[in-house]
Amino acid sequence: MDRVAEIKMETIFEMILHGGNGKSHAMEAIELAKEGKFEEAEAKLKEADEALNQAHHLQTSLITDEVNGNPSTVSLLMVHAQDHLMTAMTMKDLAKQFVDLYKLLQTKGTDRKNGE
Repeated sequence: MDRVAEIKMETIFEMILHGGNGKSHAMEAIELAKEGKFEEAEAKLKEADEALNQAHHLQTSLITDEVNGNPSTVSLLMVHAQDHLMTAMTMKDLAKQFVDLYKLLQTKGTDRKNGE
C-alpha cells in the first residue's frame, strides 16, 4: 500500500472512530436527560457535536481530494465509514429532540404538582 492510500485508510478509520464517539455521546445524553440531568445531557450533546465535526472534517478532506482529481477507492470500509457517520449524525439530532422532550415532560410534571 502506498503512502497516499495509507493516509486515506487512516482517515477512514478516524471517521469511524469519531462517528462512533459522537453516537455514544448522543446516547449518553438521552440517558442523562431521562434521569433529569439536563446540564450533563447538554454537555454530552456538545461532545457529540465536537466528535461529529471532527468526523465531518475528515469526510470533507476526502471529498476535497476527489474534487481535486485524487479520488479514493470506494471500498466496503469507506462505505461503512460513510454509513457510520450519517447514522451518528442522525442519532445526535434525535438525541437533541429527546433531551428537549424530557425537559418538557419534567416541566409539565412540575406544573401539575404546583397545581397549574
